[in-house]
Amino acid sequence: MPLADRASRYETRARSSCQHPLVLEDSARKIASELPDDAVVLDVGGWNKPFGRADWVVDLMPYETRGLQPRGTEERFDSSRWAQIDICSRDPWPFEDDQFDFVVCSHTLEDVRDPVWVSAEMSRVAKAGYVEVPSRLEEQAWGVNGEWAGWSHHHWLVDLDGASAGFTLKPHFLHARPDLQISIEALQALSPERRVSNAFWTGSFDGRENIHYTAEGLEDYLREPISAAGLKPRSEVRTSMRHRITAAVKGSR
Repeated sequence: MPLADRASRYETRARSSCQHPLVLEDSARKIASELPDDAVVLDVGGWNKPFGRADWVVDLMPYETRGLQPRGTEERFDSSRWAQIDICSRDPWPFEDDQFDFVVCSHTLEDVRDPVWVSAEMSRVAKAGYVEVPSRLEEQAWGVNGEWAGWSHHHWLVDLDGASAGFTLKPHFLHARPDLQISIEALQALSPERRVSNAFWTGSFDGRENIHYTAEGLEDYLREPISAAGLKPRSEVRTSMRHRITAAVKGSR
């Protein structure tokens, strides 16, 4: 795909997600307050909106097309510290072991084809870092940016547990199963902190693919975050609404 076409596709994606900051405000403040000014910071996948504290960026897209969302801060990096590579190529990134004091990878792992490799390279090149991804509830909400569950371009459901991440391939049948979804109204009632999952890590960060060997096991996995949050699946909300409409129509006769 030509870079111009690819940039246009990413621009559409970026504009559809503008209601979210790419790093939670509390997390950004924590990073800014705790990192010394001479700490060297890498932003992984920061093309859409480079992280303000980043000294380096690594991304598939070129430096000249960066920043579809307003940047708002003076950049610490320049074109010489923008590494344009395919971060999933299985070739080591062009950085030394522990070259960076800190790495930020926000709203990237769910997009890429090989988040396990990206996790391993982040762990290799940085001493510590911050990871942020959409929550399972957001990825299982109907109508986030179209007539489907979650974000159309996301490949993975991500479970963060401290310094590790589990990646489950987002199943196609999720889009046709209201019993495994929440409504957009339920999602919008959640705080920004509950619409994402995030983690700070030090020393190492481990990524692994979660394999579900049975349909029943995968369905149980998809039901778990809805139940844990005390929410109703969309199928029950729809049924309840239908009953209320029917009762109201009967009452008006």
